[in-house]
This record gives sequence, structure tokens and C-alpha cells, in this order.
Amino acid sequence: MQIGIPRALSYYNFYPFWYGFFSNLGIEIILSDPTTKQTMSTGSSFVVPETCLPIKVYVGHIINLLDKGIDKIFVPSIQSIAPKIYNCSKIRGLPDLIRNVIKRNFTIIEATLDKSEKNQGLYEFLAQAVKPFGITDMEKIKQASKNGWKVYNNFHVMTRSGIPYKKALKYAIENKVIITDTSKSYPINVAVIAHGYNLYDERVSMKIFDKLEKLDVKVYTADALTIEQMKEGLNLMHSKLYWANEYEITGAAAHYISNRQIDGIITINAFGCGPDSLMLERISRFAAKSKKPILHLSVDEQTGEAGFVTRIEAFIDMLYRKKRSNIINKIKVNRKDKYTDITCRDLI
Repeated sequence: MQIGIPRALSYYNFYPFWYGFFSNLGIEIILSDPTTKQTMSTGSSFVVPETCLPIKVYVGHIINLLDKGIDKIFVPSIQSIAPKIYNCSKIRGLPDLIRNVIKRNFTIIEATLDKSEKNQGLYEFLAQAVKPFGITDMEKIKQASKNGWKVYNNFHVMTRSGIPYKKALKYAIENKVIITDTSKSYPINVAVIAHGYNLYDERVSMKIFDKLEKLDVKVYTADALTIEQMKEGLNLMHSKLYWANEYEITGAAAHYISNRQIDGIITINAFGCGPDSLMLERISRFAAKSKKPILHLSVDEQTGEAGFVTRIEAFIDMLYRKKRSNIINKIKVNRKDKYTDITCRDLI
């Protein structure tokens, strides 16, 4: 038994759970290949130009799985993660979108999760996901879900301790929990705010973590925070939860904007994303009020790496200069001797 899972959209949030769940039931997961320029180009050719980049990437990954010969592909419809907390319309209608743009013979496993409706909770969702494989025993399904939560929780224990996303995912799938020393100090601390599919897809984010690491920057993300910390961030902005991903965007951004250890904020969003445009506007106003530097990066399939890198480097250079200025302003100069003990380390 095999199930294809596109390496896009909900994959970046829920794959540890899917892995633990399907594996426990003896279902082999086949992932699509990592995103490439060809993935984007292929996905873009199936949809109208106004479609947002994450959907174009998702369609490209579906085609990649079909080319691998996978005939059952998991395309969930995650309508609502809590009562009256909704996803955007494209994610809610994802199975219908795929069915209408890809005219090839394959089975779409379109399980629906909608906690705003009765009888569409987690167990109903999981039962729909494995029904095409002839699995109907609810006890087995519930037991498999426990294994899914185990892998998922282990993954988050590691990310919240500071383990990078890719390493935490690798260890969780290997049924390991490894906590390493991540206390190394950096001269500049930056929070990168984005949906998982814009942040951890290295083709979409242009490997932003590697680029910031080369600039000697410590990166923080929403994965390092607890739900309580993100809720506190929403409260700081006097904002109510409406969008399903608002914790990882608005809540995380507000938390880091209020954190004095964070020198600046970088956001990555897909061009034309309606929910993001609303959330980022509130974040920008809160950052301006808090006098926290912020850089907005918008991406689509035409985004060039050179311009992307230039903007990041300019922003980080500004943060370095700002920090140097703050340090110098705090040093009291002995006017009599016209001497001050300023070392290179003081100036970062």
C-alpha cells in the first residue's frame, strides 16, 4: 500500500504526524521530489496566472508524483482547525482545484477536516484518509493517530529547543529526540516570519537560513515558540484569531517584535496572498509602533535570487550599523584624556 504526499502546503506543518500515522498502518509514504524551477514552471502551466505561488508549487508536486507512477495521492481539505477558525479558500477547496486542473487518472484521497461542523473532526478525517486502503477499524485508526502524535510532538520538542527544522524532522522520523547545544551567541538576532511552505521550501525561500548563517545571524522562527507564547503575541496586538495560520504569522511576529533580544524581523509571503496581506499590514503597524526594523519579502515564480539576496544583505547591514551606533552612544568618553576603551568586540 502506497500513498503519495506532495512536498508542499500542509506537508511542512503536519508531515511528522502523517508519517507516524500512515506508517503505523503499514502504508508506505512516497514523497514528491524537492521543489525545483521545473516544479514551479509545471504547476504554473496548469492554473491561471493570478493563482498564488504555493498553489502553483503544489500542483507541480502532484504532477511529480503522477510521473513517479503513484495512483493514490493525499490531497486533504483542511477547512477549519478550530470552531470558526478557517483556512484560505484555495486550501479549503484544494481537492476540487486539483480535480479540475489535472485531467489524469488517479485517486484523490480528499479527507476533510472541519472543526466548525459536526462529525468532521480528527478521527472522521483520518478514517476518510485510509478508507481507500480498506482500513475501517476505528481502534486501529485511533492507535495509529497516537503514533502520529508521538512523532509530531517529538518533532516540536526539538524545534522549540532550537534544533533546525530539517534536523528535527529527520530525527523525529527516526524515532529519536536529540537535543544539542544551541546556545552559541551571534551579534545579530533576526526572526523570520512565514508560513512553513514559504519558509522551509528551499526553492521558495532561496535558502534564506543558509544566507543568514553566512552573515553571522541567529534566526528564530514560529517553530521555536509555544502556543501560549503565540497567543500572548496576538493579545499584544489586540488581535483575534480568525485565519488558521495566524498563530505562526501574527502571533509569532508580535512575540518577537516585543522581544528586546530580537534586532529585526523578516517576513516572507507569496505575492497576491489575501490573508497574508491583512496580517502583514497589522504586523507592520505594530513593528513601527515598537520601533522594530522589519523587511517584507514577497515571492512568486519570477522572483530572482540576486535581488532577494541584495535586500537581505542591505537589511542585515542596517541592523549591524544600528547596533554599533547604540553601543557607541552608551560609552562615556573621557573628554579630558580624549580616550575611550572601545574594542572591536564592543563594536561587533
